[in-house]
Amino acid sequence: MYITITRQHMGQTFSQSSGDFVEYLEKENQGVPHEQREPFFDQQQDRIAPATVVKEIDANTDRLKQHEPKFYSLTINPSKRELAAIQNNPAKLKQYVREVMKDYASAFYRKQPVQVDQLKYFAKIEHERTYSGRDREIRENRPYRGQIAKLHNDLAKVDRGEIHGNPKQIQRDIDRLYKQMPYQQNGKPIEEGMKKPGSQMHVHIVMSRKDVTNRLSLSPGSSYRESEATLNGQKVKRGFRRDEFFEKAEKTFDRLFKYDRNYVESYNARKTLDKDPKRYFANLVGLPTGQRSLALKLLAKTGVKVPIPKIPTSKAAMARKTIVQLQKSLAQTKKSSSIEI
Repeated sequence: MYITITRQHMGQTFSQSSGDFVEYLEKENQGVPHEQREPFFDQQQDRIAPATVVKEIDANTDRLKQHEPKFYSLTINPSKRELAAIQNNPAKLKQYVREVMKDYASAFYRKQPVQVDQLKYFAKIEHERTYSGRDREIRENRPYRGQIAKLHNDLAKVDRGEIHGNPKQIQRDIDRLYKQMPYQQNGKPIEEGMKKPGSQMHVHIVMSRKDVTNRLSLSPGSSYRESEATLNGQKVKRGFRRDEFFEKAEKTFDRLFKYDRNYVESYNARKTLDKDPKRYFANLVGLPTGQRSLALKLLAKTGVKVPIPKIPTSKAAMARKTIVQLQKSLAQTKKSSSIEI
């Protein structure tokens, strides 16, 4: 499970309306008959019109200044394994979202606990994703595209008489490089903007900065971490416990759907990889044989090139060469993009 929290941001200041963002979230509904469109939903309602979302979010900004975000965006991105665990069922994903929002509310650090009914949010399930420059497929195809671009440039120069060359041979080299690209889809090299295959179901949530009363500010921003401040001579609790939220969100999924989460799928593992790669590696090696085997297979799917068949089943038998190779693979993947299982 990969969950992100992003503040609304439009340049130096913040837009006074959520209209552009809501319109963006309607992209999959374009050209789709009204009865087949994916609607917005909240904690109680299943079908909410986009215009209602914009109206509700935009009207809930009392006393917020120009430099303060009016809403936050949450995305909930289940992995392929997690989607398989819920049989790619949108109803189950919606059930999960409503439970997660309880975790989100409870993560606010306040004297009086925040309840889910105090949140003003609107969620929407999407079914498609497109490849971006962060994806392994795009990154590893990129060197080939660079060579192809140079050859196209050479071909144009030959046509203009600027250099000597064989146009047919250059075109054959271009065709060869296209075929050699490691990642293809339906016979075509994968490129940015191309739709990803298989189930890509995920959720976008538009979260108002203010609660339903339009009085209490609820910011999950990184600058609003758990802390206490003195206001009118009294200590006031404020902030948002992000780690607690991410951990609870995983446990909620596991509890609801009896999901057996592997170590490398966990938020704690990703956090350990960022802060202490050696400890991450030690934890990985120390897993029971079956769990370690699954962990390595899951890592391989993210682009970590590890010699899985050569990994001994015994921790004591782990060869130094294999350890170094795995550490380098993890470091390279961590450097190029965060591991998202």
